[in-house]
Amino acid sequence: MPNPHREHPDYASLRPQAIALRRAGLSRRQIRDRLHVHNNDLLNRLLEGIPAPDWTRRPNAKDDLRTRARELRRQGLTYDRIQLELGCSKSSISLWVRDLPKPPPRTREEASAIARRGWEATLERREKERRRTKDEATRRLGSLSDRDLLIAGVALYWAEGTKDKPHARREGVTFVNSDPGVIRLYLAWLKLLAVEPDRIGFRVMIHGTADVAAAERYWADLVGIEVGALQKTTIKKHNPKTVRKNVGEGYHGCLVIRVLQSAELYRRIEGWWYGIVLGAKQPR
Repeated sequence: MPNPHREHPDYASLRPQAIALRRAGLSRRQIRDRLHVHNNDLLNRLLEGIPAPDWTRRPNAKDDLRTRARELRRQGLTYDRIQLELGCSKSSISLWVRDLPKPPPRTREEASAIARRGWEATLERREKERRRTKDEATRRLGSLSDRDLLIAGVALYWAEGTKDKPHARREGVTFVNSDPGVIRLYLAWLKLLAVEPDRIGFRVMIHGTADVAAAERYWADLVGIEVGALQKTTIKKHNPKTVRKNVGEGYHGCLVIRVLQSAELYRRIEGWWYGIVLGAKQPR
């Protein structure tokens, strides 16, 4: 078989030059241009066995992951554990550590612990995503104009407040809710509408199995009044056949907010609501 190095007449003279240039730290492109060698096959043969200088090597973003994966494998971790630790694919891990010995089989307790840690990490990641999305939405909304607050309050009242019916005339403004944020927004809305504080009455509505006194203190503090200024609390009877989930220290019942002499205000609220409905643009 003929020697491939002899196939090119200039190989013998170019080889020493190429080696010298490579050892001097030149790249393939620089050597090619310096020696005027534009045949890649010939250039490969001229540089055969001579390592490239460090500066010409592209950094591999996965080098650190590969090193860490091998360390974890030597510690006896499985592909699942390594994937959980590093966040890379199992196919990459297999390629990086396939020459290393396999860890001993896991016990049932170890497998359960690994699965539990994996699920906890997933839940933590999801919770961070939830918080990030909510925080971004909060920042984007910014402060409300008076018109923004007016519309928000009307929509809130129409969803949660008492409404007049043809079969039951109730032209009065009464609002019930258990969410402290909703209560704060509603009170800000009443203030925007110039409803005098002495026209607003507060009453707690709660199950009798809860801590009634603590709930009364909670709502009085929230709206900024004395407990004695609350109207008589409404106690709801508990149905033993019903399994309630609104229990514990976080349960404070509902706060009922009633505006006295509010028939005219109710009519305006209803009119505003119809205006919102008519003014809403239908999607095209």
